[in-house]
Amino acid sequence: MASDRSRRDFLLTSAALGSAAAFGARGITAAEPVLAPVRARSPNERLRIGVVGCGGKGFVDMQGCAKTQDIVAICDVDKGQARRAREKHPKATFYQDWRDMLDHEKLDAITVSTPDHTHAGPALMAMSRGIHCFVQKPLTHTVKEARLLRDAARKSGVITSMGNQGTCLDGLRTAVECVRGGVIGTVREVHVWTNRPVWPQGIEQPTHVDAIPTGMRWDLWLGPAKWRSYAAKKKGSGFNGYAPFNWRGFWDFGTGALGDMACHIANMPFYALELEAPTWIEANSEGGNEQTAPNKSSIRFQFPKRGNREAVLLHWYDGGRKPDASILPEVKLARGGFLLVGDQGKLYSPTDYGERFDLYPKEKFKDFTPPEQTLLRSPGIYDEWLQGIIAHKQPMANFEYAAPFTESILLGNLALRAGQRIEWDAENLRVTNSELAQSLVTKEYRRGFELPTV
Repeated sequence: MASDRSRRDFLLTSAALGSAAAFGARGITAAEPVLAPVRARSPNERLRIGVVGCGGKGFVDMQGCAKTQDIVAICDVDKGQARRAREKHPKATFYQDWRDMLDHEKLDAITVSTPDHTHAGPALMAMSRGIHCFVQKPLTHTVKEARLLRDAARKSGVITSMGNQGTCLDGLRTAVECVRGGVIGTVREVHVWTNRPVWPQGIEQPTHVDAIPTGMRWDLWLGPAKWRSYAAKKKGSGFNGYAPFNWRGFWDFGTGALGDMACHIANMPFYALELEAPTWIEANSEGGNEQTAPNKSSIRFQFPKRGNREAVLLHWYDGGRKPDASILPEVKLARGGFLLVGDQGKLYSPTDYGERFDLYPKEKFKDFTPPEQTLLRSPGIYDEWLQGIIAHKQPMANFEYAAPFTESILLGNLALRAGQRIEWDAENLRVTNSELAQSLVTKEYRRGFELPTV
């Protein structure tokens, strides 16, 4: 049997030779991924999984994989956050630097469940080595990183998935089939909203300095972000610390309410309507500043006509903002959800994942029967990815879909931070009317934490 390293080298060489032919003539869709040839696997062969970030959601992701596969390496910058994972998997080698883990371990796949600003590095390095990747949502911290991960996935041919679990729920896939089947007619208007943020936003960077907790590598937690001193919660300041949770509102580390939740709540509309890149985005907000995302915002994304699908205007609301009640007077809108407005009806979900939905007006759809299934049903977000590695088949949430989706969503933050409507040239990865917004398409990386070259 060939060694793991030989298999990865073969995969990368095959992908590189075939990539020009595979992608030069035409684009591909999420339903039509191009895969490089790999070694055949036995269905009974257990995968060697490395975990990057094993506290909180990282622990959940790890355990989702551990049901059927082997956790052989665990990485977390904070030994305290890693304690439970290490107790669960005492035979797994522990690291605090993901670069060391990837350099020393023979891995088939990794999960990446770290703060947003440190997603891209381990994912890109892993793919360059032929290692399959599962990365939490939002896939990346910047628009440019999303494009880089998509391109790296194409080049390597590895099996990929973003961690927006609603993608794998039967109800979401049924809703997609309803929309694509014309049940509510032509959709030109979409509304998506959330009660987030539930962490501090609209606050300034703290000026106090605290001792770094024992067992925490603050330098590695910061990673590519510019240096700042460690600070813990300070009573009366509105600041509740950076780690392990309240980083989300800080632009250096997170992507605010939009980045956190849109990759869940906007997922069904984006997939069902086969949206790609918006042409313009505009936003208004309350309470934001240069350091953190706003307390409340409303954002509009204009998606152009594509094939037989008409142009779509997608509205995003957070911080307690919602669509006007007159849009769906039959119900009291939930704290979060989405609404698709068609010329023959409306589809409303009161959930973050879209697994439950109703059609309106109720009288018209009282005898509704769901259309014939056109999408395969899923064993779940982890198993769909893991089984895909063995079967050499991409899951629905693969990077060919997840990267453009993330890219489009993160453009909303550019409009928020620029304070103006922005015009987007997706082909050239360029904001054409705002130098400030264009500067935010990518970011500076602290020395020693530059992105790997793929």
